[in-house]
Amino acid sequence: MTSDFDLLDAWRAGDPQKGDELFHRYFDSIYRFFSRKVHGEVEDLIQKTFLACVEGRDKFRKEASFRTYLFSIARNQLYRHWRTRKKDEALDFTVSSLHDLGPTPSAEAAKHEEQRLLLDALRHIPLDLQIAVELHYWEGMSGPELATVLDIPEGTVRSRLRRAREALEKKLEELAGTTDKLRATLDNFDKWARSLKDLVSS
Repeated sequence: MTSDFDLLDAWRAGDPQKGDELFHRYFDSIYRFFSRKVHGEVEDLIQKTFLACVEGRDKFRKEASFRTYLFSIARNQLYRHWRTRKKDEALDFTVSSLHDLGPTPSAEAAKHEEQRLLLDALRHIPLDLQIAVELHYWEGMSGPELATVLDIPEGTVRSRLRRAREALEKKLEELAGTTDKLRATLDNFDKWARSLKDLVSS
């Protein structure tokens, strides 16, 4: 199978078929990344992300994988989208959540109460933490991969995930309404967190 970077280089050299192959290889993952974070502009952000991959290829640190390169760009595109929309270049995503930023897709597609609770809770924690959780559970990213995408030292990845989990648990306590719902979600947290991957797939 042709490597991701060989496909990217062929695309840059003018082979649109190689670009299509690369696009389809990662479309579902990038769609998942954007789909519940913006309203009505998912396709546009996906296109911008892949085009930025082509344009920024020479700047990329080649010791990392294409996947981390792609998600790093997706994260930057998402942040640029919200800073432009809110007209605030200083917007801090270690503090601001999607709930703070404005309307985003609802959790109506969730079949289970635990899924609805988790999706709602994710919208209420800082976006930086939300992304860490999603990449860990939905994309199965390792510590080094998360460090690259989140642009943080590898040694702080575990603490970032721990803070994200603590923030989620606190928000779940507020949203659950009953102790039974809270316990059902927390006792099988990893299972429900991973189940959201298919829920937000295209």
